[in-house]
Amino acid sequence: MLKVRSKRRLPMLKLTILTICVMIAFAGNSILCRLALSDQTIDAASFTTLRILSGALVLWLLSSKNRSPRIVSGDWFSATALFVYAVSFSFAYLGLQTGLGALLLFCSVQVTMIVYGLLNGECFTKWQLFYFVLAISGLFGLLLPGMTAPPLNFALLMIISGVAWGTYSLRGRVTSLPLQSTAGNFVRASVLAMIFSVLTVSDLAVDLEGIVYAMLSGGIASGIGYTVWYGVLPYLKATTAGIVQLSVPVIAAVGGYILLDEMITMRMIISSLMILGGILGVLSPKHQRLNRTT
Repeated sequence: MLKVRSKRRLPMLKLTILTICVMIAFAGNSILCRLALSDQTIDAASFTTLRILSGALVLWLLSSKNRSPRIVSGDWFSATALFVYAVSFSFAYLGLQTGLGALLLFCSVQVTMIVYGLLNGECFTKWQLFYFVLAISGLFGLLLPGMTAPPLNFALLMIISGVAWGTYSLRGRVTSLPLQSTAGNFVRASVLAMIFSVLTVSDLAVDLEGIVYAMLSGGIASGIGYTVWYGVLPYLKATTAGIVQLSVPVIAAVGGYILLDEMITMRMIISSLMILGGILGVLSPKHQRLNRTT
């Protein structure tokens, strides 16, 4: 079981501001990816590679200015999880709207983290089980065939992306060097991304607009955003870290509506309420307290 490193005190205002910035960065990734891929200004593999490479470059430059003797650290397991998240994320957004993609992503993240807790000795109260079933029912309701259902192949890709990101987030709670760890993970993931791009070179399509979106996503929303996330994770309760990420689909949906003229369907609203309400119920501090007393 992963052990969280010891926590120092961090001013609440600073922690809150940093956490809000991270959630905006997470939503920004969805918006930037959708902007780049909706009109095929760049192919999904190239977007992923440029995103990871630009993130690695920015983080390496920041790490090299740090006084720590270790410019990069990280590990291949985390890097692989990062790559799987990024490549699945990009290809999923070829067929999903911004808000829907973010909803599937972070629903999968939460389920991954909840399942991890169960496998490591945590248990559900009857109310937590009810809310968990509610969330899963909302997800299945969203994916059932129908006129407004998302394409299943793209939806499954985003679910895989969410599982990978959940794994990456769990591993981030044990690092004592957030900048160096994120930099090392991005550098390693860059190798995997370049290999993948070589294998998919026949689908190559790149233009300036797509490159800019990929670099903004990688260097700022991903590289810096993930470093801040790795930095604040040890100061957040696991339940809090889970709950705050539920704001991302809402931010992304609003961004998609404003910037991409995307529709928000009644099916998505109902399913979203079931999914987010169910996850909030599972993570509710009230039910956490009940869980500790049973």
